[in-house]
Amino acid sequence: MYNIIARATLLFYCKKYPEAATALQEWYHEFVKCSFRNFNELKQVYGNASLVGDDRVVFNVMGNKYRLVVRIVFEFKAVQVKWFGTHKEYDKIDVSIVQYKK
Repeated sequence: MYNIIARATLLFYCKKYPEAATALQEWYHEFVKCSFRNFNELKQVYGNASLVGDDRVVFNVMGNKYRLVVRIVFEFKAVQVKWFGTHKEYDKIDVSIVQYKK
């Protein structure tokens, strides 16, 4: 089971993007039950996930309308939410260094 740091970050994004709130919450409830040992195992379940460096993984949400950037440390089963936004907003960020900001 994964520990997602911090759930409050996801809730912030649910409020900021209400159209995506249900999909984001579904991702959360599904992901916390997973126990991937590495990115290859994750990719078998989340075929649209991309590894982008610094242990960061990008997930397409709602048919690629939104993007979720997280940092995963598989060894410790820890996930840190780094960023969430529309695909258009995603195209304007540097995914390798972006950080959560309110």
